[in-house]
Amino acid sequence: MSDMAKAVATIPAIGGELGLNRYMTEIKKFPILSQEEEYMLAKRFEEHDDREAAQKLVTSHLRLVAKIAMGYRGYGLPVTELISEGNIGLMQGVKKFEADRGFRLATYAMWWIRASIQEYILRSWSLVKMGTTAAQKKLFFNLRKMKSRLNAFEDGDLRPEDVETIATDLGVTEDEVVSMNRRMAMGGDTSLNVPMREDGEGQWQDWLVDDEPLHDQTIANEQEADVRRGMLMEAMGELNEREQHILTERKLTDDPQTLEELSQVYGVSRERIRQIEVRAFEKLQKAMIRIAEDNKLLPAQ
Repeated sequence: MSDMAKAVATIPAIGGELGLNRYMTEIKKFPILSQEEEYMLAKRFEEHDDREAAQKLVTSHLRLVAKIAMGYRGYGLPVTELISEGNIGLMQGVKKFEADRGFRLATYAMWWIRASIQEYILRSWSLVKMGTTAAQKKLFFNLRKMKSRLNAFEDGDLRPEDVETIATDLGVTEDEVVSMNRRMAMGGDTSLNVPMREDGEGQWQDWLVDDEPLHDQTIANEQEADVRRGMLMEAMGELNEREQHILTERKLTDDPQTLEELSQVYGVSRERIRQIEVRAFEKLQKAMIRIAEDNKLLPAQ
C-alpha cells in the first residue's frame, strides 16, 4: 500500500446516505492547520514521504471538500458520492502540492477537488459523453448560473438574445447552447425535501452544511482571486493594445461600451469590433490556461 493510501485510511467512512450526518460530524473534529503548520507538513511529505504528515494535510481539508461538493447538489447525484470523488481530488492535490510555490494547500487543492467532482458528474450523466470538449464541459457547468443571471427561468427554449449572450460569454456556438439547454432540461434536479428513509424520516436538507464559509475556504477564495487576477494581467499582456482596450471595455468594466460606441472610436464597423473582441477573448482564454498549467494550477489532462 502506498504512503498516500495509508495516509487516507483514517478518513471517516461515508457509507450510504444515512451515514452523511455522522460523517459531517466526524470531519469537524480534525483541526484546521495554520499556514506554518501546513508548510512544515507539506515539506515533510514532499521530502520524506511522511505518512502522518500526508494524513494531517488530507484530514484538515475534508470540510473544504464537503463544502465544495454541496455546491453540486443540483445535478441529482448523491452528496456522499460527490464528497467521495472530491476526496480523491484532494488526495491528488496533496500528492502534487509544492509548498515552496507560496500558495496555501486549499487554494491549490480546490482545482483538483472541483475537477474530480466534475469528471464524476460528467461520467454519471448519460446526456454528456466522455468525449465532451472542454468548451462543452464549461457550458454544462455554467449554463444554470448564466440562465439565473439572465432571469431565463421559463420552460422550453431560451430566447434568441439569451442564447447569443451565453454563447458569447462561454465561447461556444449558439447551437451548442440550445442543445445543452434541451438536454439538461431532461435531467431535472433533486428536491431537498426528498425523504432519505422509507419511513419518511429525514430529508436531504437535514444534511446541508452551515452556510457560513469555512476559515480555510475564505483564505483559499481570497488567494484564488489574487491568483486569477495575476493570471489575467499576465495573459492580457499577450494581446495588442487595441485588443486589450476592446476586451476591457466590453467585458472587464461595470459599464461596458456597446459595439457601436467602439466602432466610432476605431472607425470600423460594429461587426469588425465584434470579431476583434471574439478573437481577443479566445487568445486570453488560451493564455490563461497555459499560464495555469505552467504554474501547476490545473490538473494534468
